[in-house]
Amino acid sequence: MNPKTIAFHHFGCKVNFAEASALSRQFKDKGYELADFRDKADIYVISTCVVTGVAEKKCRAAIRQAHKLNPDAKIAVIGCFPELKPGEISGMEGVSLVLGHQEKFSLLDRVESIHQEKSYESPMPCDGSFVPSWSSGDRTRSFLKIQDGCDYYCAYCAIPLARGHSRSDSISHVTTSTIEIAATGVKEIILTGVNIGDFGRHNNETLAELIEALEKSCPITRIRLSSIEPDLLSDDIIRMIASSGKFLPHFHIPLQSGSDRILNLMKRKYSTKLYATRVDAIRSRMPAACIAADVIVGFPGETEEDFADTQRFLEGLDLSYLHVFSYSKRENTLAARSPGAIPEKVKKERSEILHRLSEEKKKHFYRSNKGGTANVLFESDNSNGFMHGFTENYIRVKTKFNPRLINQVVKTRLEEMDRDGNYVISNYEL
Repeated sequence: MNPKTIAFHHFGCKVNFAEASALSRQFKDKGYELADFRDKADIYVISTCVVTGVAEKKCRAAIRQAHKLNPDAKIAVIGCFPELKPGEISGMEGVSLVLGHQEKFSLLDRVESIHQEKSYESPMPCDGSFVPSWSSGDRTRSFLKIQDGCDYYCAYCAIPLARGHSRSDSISHVTTSTIEIAATGVKEIILTGVNIGDFGRHNNETLAELIEALEKSCPITRIRLSSIEPDLLSDDIIRMIASSGKFLPHFHIPLQSGSDRILNLMKRKYSTKLYATRVDAIRSRMPAACIAADVIVGFPGETEEDFADTQRFLEGLDLSYLHVFSYSKRENTLAARSPGAIPEKVKKERSEILHRLSEEKKKHFYRSNKGGTANVLFESDNSNGFMHGFTENYIRVKTKFNPRLINQVVKTRLEEMDRDGNYVISNYEL
């Protein structure tokens, strides 16, 4: 008898990716054969996201795609969408199993016990437990979930409604997980979560203490932090990363708006002054660090003056690039009830302005590193005869494909750039 085939597909954050990867390992260990989501499978698992309306649309499209590939397959939909819109998902054709965040970790048992056409389990209130996860399958890097949930309740965000209150792994267990990941041959770890700066608050531990522990005991020598709130990015953390032999000079700090008035409406916990202070503190200790920012345009009530403030503020900040999002109305959030909706045309215009600014900043950042030495971790891709990798400060580098370089860290000098502004290297040390 052939093993059943199962295909996983995730949307949204790296926490979703880590969790879906951990679930797929359970099925593989049980004898299931992992399939590509684009191929015919007996079971499809879709880990969903609701951070924007576009994300919801993609989730629905994936369900329809799976049902079209195999009308007889069982389709399990898990995560944020079931938490916020369970009725909509359970009513879609082909869906057999719908599980919220609390229930999805019993996915293997639930899949093996499906006998009826549909099985829906009402989302359970979060009990405060933390379920550890880390991603596998990528020979180069692994996303390690250290924290889940959020207590911030920003006006535009539905994630706390879907994932519940903030909770964390323990420092001792995170350390154990890094040893398990290292045994797979992975060379880089990204510490991820919904709000990683809040790590350990309910366990009487802190993110700074975790950084200190991993600096001493983690067998992997390349560690990155994922997105961290500016009010939780302390001077101690910046100082520790600056002097670290393992943590890389790469920061992703959500800004969302360069207008203090809009930040206040968003219920963010910092001012533009504090944000600028954090960027300056990083640059003073790590001049070549990569610093990225998230920005939302078109938040309800954002005037032309507010957007101009954001544009001026960003132009004056020494950032490496931006992630620009158009505001998307999320049900049951404070912003959904706010007046002053911004027309889609205006959102698009403001988004395009900031995307152009981001490109300018990225080009400047890349050029500012010219002539410097870097350690590049190469991936396994082969695109038109070239492979790619990333430096410590997240500059993308390419070289002619060489299988010997896959998952290897090479030392090189950043000299030659192609017409797209990417670095091309030919001389390196293994």
